[in-house]
Amino acid sequence: MLIASLFNAKAKLWISGRKNLLKELGKEISSSDKIAWFHCASLGEFEQGRPVIEAFREQYKDYKILLTFFSPSGYEIRKNYDKADYVYYLPIDTTKNAKQFMDIVNPVVVFFVKYEFWQCFIGEIGKRKIPLYLVSGIFRKDHRFFKWYGGRARKILKNFTHFFVQNSESKSLLSSINLENVVVAGDTRFDRVKTISEAAKNLPLIERFKNGKTTLVAGSTWKPDEEIIVKYLNSTNYDFKLIIAPHEIHKENIDRIERLFNQISVLKYSEANESNIQEQNILLIDNIGLLSSLYRFADVAYIGGGFGKGIHNTLEAATFGLPVIFGPNYEKFQEAVDLKKLGGAFSISNQNDLNIVLDNLLENEQSISNAGIVSAKYVNDKKGATSEIIKLINTRLF
Repeated sequence: MLIASLFNAKAKLWISGRKNLLKELGKEISSSDKIAWFHCASLGEFEQGRPVIEAFREQYKDYKILLTFFSPSGYEIRKNYDKADYVYYLPIDTTKNAKQFMDIVNPVVVFFVKYEFWQCFIGEIGKRKIPLYLVSGIFRKDHRFFKWYGGRARKILKNFTHFFVQNSESKSLLSSINLENVVVAGDTRFDRVKTISEAAKNLPLIERFKNGKTTLVAGSTWKPDEEIIVKYLNSTNYDFKLIIAPHEIHKENIDRIERLFNQISVLKYSEANESNIQEQNILLIDNIGLLSSLYRFADVAYIGGGFGKGIHNTLEAATFGLPVIFGPNYEKFQEAVDLKKLGGAFSISNQNDLNIVLDNLLENEQSISNAGIVSAKYVNDKKGATSEIIKLINTRLF
């Protein structure tokens, strides 16, 4: 990481953000504070844990909340999160750091989100017999905990007071290694996306851009996503509007996307106004914080990342009752698997797949409506994980 920081901005933040971390933490936290510590790997896990953080904050006002992140992509965006009293990077996972950190923070309760399993920190929490909960955990049979060589990893899990998991498969896997302190509470992101949809921003410029036409919102896209979308635009006769919100919005990437569209006119959101936006057919979002509200104006959503390591957040789109399209690498995302099986989502592996799916949706409003109804019902039916978690914590902890 030190070597990478010489030429990688994210690695540089990872290193610089941890300089003098424990010293700063010691200055800020008082020994009299009652601390509830929430830890998230990155931004996605934060969104997963956020409903629990906010429900805990509402119910236990005498506690102070410490929020830690492993990754700069979480910390840098949420370092000013107003529902937490303290926001820090997690120190590097060593025995010394874990002991010093716990001496300073001395939390009353700890929540780790989804799949953060740091051996030294979790071991220290266990030694001090502090209640430790896993929020929206998900386990798969290929995880090291369930392998013949996973004895050391399994010892980490024995420190958890309770596991709140997303599905019955996770519960069965934990049961197979004699861990029965498990509740299938579901995924707290469903609660979060419903809250987001209900608080979606009013965007008059986007309303004017849409102008009553069928609109495709392509969210969190990467180069392979953008390339097949452009090829579809160049080959189709369907009249629709496109809003493209790339995952990376630095100038070089925005310039690359503009070049990719070549002869097709593209308007950047930063340059849009009432007089120039209505007649445009392609809008390029070059700022952050809009995507979840943009889906409100969509008829169809394309979620990026599926031609890389994995797709981004499908639920933000599904909660608005939209058909969802994504690339082939989606199998690790339970909600994507479920939506595809139910008919609310469509997976594509190549250009031809995208052409077929979009042609079918754009030529038939009923197809859009049918898939959208499935998506909305799926999200609505899955709500409630947060209240389930808080209810059990009330009985076990207080």
